[in-house]
Amino acid sequence: MYTGGPLDRAGDRRRNDAAVAELLSHPKARVAPVWRDRNLVEPGESPRAGWLTGEAAVTVTLHASVQVFLGLWEDAPYFAVDLSHHEEHALPDLVNGASFEDLRQVGRLLAADEATILAYARGMTHWHRRQKYCSDCGSPTEPRDSGHVQACTNADCGRSHFPRTDPAVIMLVTHVGADGIDRCLLGWSTRWDFPMYSTLAGFVEPGESLEEAVAREVQEESGIRVTDVTYRGSQPWPFPASLMLGFRARGLNDDITVDPTEIREARWFSRADLAQFGEYYGETDPNRPRLPRTDSISRRLINDWIDEGD
Repeated sequence: MYTGGPLDRAGDRRRNDAAVAELLSHPKARVAPVWRDRNLVEPGESPRAGWLTGEAAVTVTLHASVQVFLGLWEDAPYFAVDLSHHEEHALPDLVNGASFEDLRQVGRLLAADEATILAYARGMTHWHRRQKYCSDCGSPTEPRDSGHVQACTNADCGRSHFPRTDPAVIMLVTHVGADGIDRCLLGWSTRWDFPMYSTLAGFVEPGESLEEAVAREVQEESGIRVTDVTYRGSQPWPFPASLMLGFRARGLNDDITVDPTEIREARWFSRADLAQFGEYYGETDPNRPRLPRTDSISRRLINDWIDEGD
């Protein structure tokens, strides 16, 4: 989820203000409003992205604090706009009665193409709200290049600031025990009140490779030493601004010592164990262990391992 998006990001057009203005007035232009990190969604059994077109798109753009040209899809220009400076009671008049929802809750229910574009819109508007001042001189910044740059307004500085993405490693560690059974290491984070077990993860630190980050994070959080670190894929995760880099690794020991500030509990689970887990959504038993959300790379890493069989 959130990968393989259909957009041509059309980076060559971003600096042409006249061309972007023409795209915004295009009859097929679609605008994706974001309000305080929530995306506009049309509700229903099969929710859809809440694109605004025509007069509604023009109106909402006039009331936005920033607009970002996202790209082109099937000859239609796509834009994101931020309405976060408006109070909630003013929103219905701007968005034709659709609702703003947390993409982490509804993304799995949307068409994959739509979810990918909404994630892009969310990440860009989040960055704009937090990049209002130059980190070098403290002067205000202003958007340039169709919302893909924030430029310092101080002529003596003039630094350009670009959207931030923080690399984070996320890894499934496996180990074959003395009984010959292959197991994977999953942890219950202190962030979760219910028993949701996920792969371990952490941010890459300055001066280390991705493989070194995998080994360090696993040992810090669980006391497990690893080898054979292999890359498995990536997923943009704009919640708020991460790129998740997925790995598989092999544990060299099986005695677990958790970091209690981050992990409530970590355990080795066999494929048979995981078959008894519930889903992240819809589980009624508060004590039943759950697997991560189906839209996460954590779940993909787990599912890939399950599918390989014993």
